[in-house]
Amino acid sequence: MSLPVPLTRPSRRSALRAFTGIGAAVLGASACGPGDKLAGAASIAGDEDTAAKGLRLGAEWESHARTFMSWPARESVWEEDLPYVREDIARVARAIAQCEYVVMMARPDQLSAAQKACGRDVEVIPLAVDDLWARDTVPVFVEQDGDVIGIDFNFNGWGNKQEHTNDGRVGRALLSKYDIPRRKASLVSEGGSFETDGEGTLLITESSIVNDNRNRGRNRDQIEAELKRTLGIKKVIWLAGVRGQDITDAHVDSLVRFTAPGVVLLDSAFPGMPADSWSRAADQARSVLSEATDARGRPFEIIDLPQPDLDRITGEGDDFVSTYANFYVANDSVFMPKFGDRKADNHARSILQEHFPKRDIVPVQIDTIASGGGGIHCSTHDQPGKPVD
Repeated sequence: MSLPVPLTRPSRRSALRAFTGIGAAVLGASACGPGDKLAGAASIAGDEDTAAKGLRLGAEWESHARTFMSWPARESVWEEDLPYVREDIARVARAIAQCEYVVMMARPDQLSAAQKACGRDVEVIPLAVDDLWARDTVPVFVEQDGDVIGIDFNFNGWGNKQEHTNDGRVGRALLSKYDIPRRKASLVSEGGSFETDGEGTLLITESSIVNDNRNRGRNRDQIEAELKRTLGIKKVIWLAGVRGQDITDAHVDSLVRFTAPGVVLLDSAFPGMPADSWSRAADQARSVLSEATDARGRPFEIIDLPQPDLDRITGEGDDFVSTYANFYVANDSVFMPKFGDRKADNHARSILQEHFPKRDIVPVQIDTIASGGGGIHCSTHDQPGKPVD
């Protein structure tokens, strides 16, 4: 079990304030140029010629060849909590390894320690990394004509808020090792920015990509066209998100997730909690999705996924991410955070079980990961394909 996290430790989230001096976010602040659509208006679905021919971004519940993870190495970020976050990462890796192949990237000088912590069911490979956020640093995998291709989205430390020299090179190095073709995107983004149903619909927050810290000089229409071309997407549904409050600028994978085409789970605040920028972002997402249709013209079924009571959780920290939406769908199981509020944990588990009835729902304690501004989904990245034996 991880120890409680001190409130003063710089985390992935609090590093934003330390690095830039930015204060509170403004919900929905737009980097769009004159004449751009307002945040929240669902884009018009393109025809078959709009998306790159034969290119498809699959849904997470489809078959995985393996799961990639990354061994945290940065003492300057985690300080005295580095041993505890490594315990969390090893715990997640061991759990996932019970149902699919897990590859852990680790610095060569940390290889033995990572292997010992993760156990023999996890393959640990020597590859220079900085931190644990594999969802954002590993390329986004698409399929084209039966082949898997890695799209390198030019990871730049979430808009140059943290230095991630090694993580910025992970895409090229990892794809080369596994002989997976690499395509360099013309955009800067991260895997946690994208949520898809596998049928041509993409959910994304405007705050995380229509942002000068990633894509200076590009408006939303230009970015949408490039997403369609790069990922084979037919329809992009834009959510406002929250600009500037966390280091990711509000990734969608902690806000709303698909469980099936036309069905989404939406993060919702614990009852009675005062409204803040995150709950307002969820309200805005609900408003958009309730009026939108997906790439095949279906309306959305929206199911609330309530957060735990912060007075009952076992973790601590100003930047603690208490959303259950940051779950990971593996081949035979779904891995969700266990926060220590037994009633809320069980309720979230029952919701996930209802929507993934053929998979085991596995709660995993990740208090230190969550204190650093992330979750299980943030620390994992699936490669589509036939499972590795």
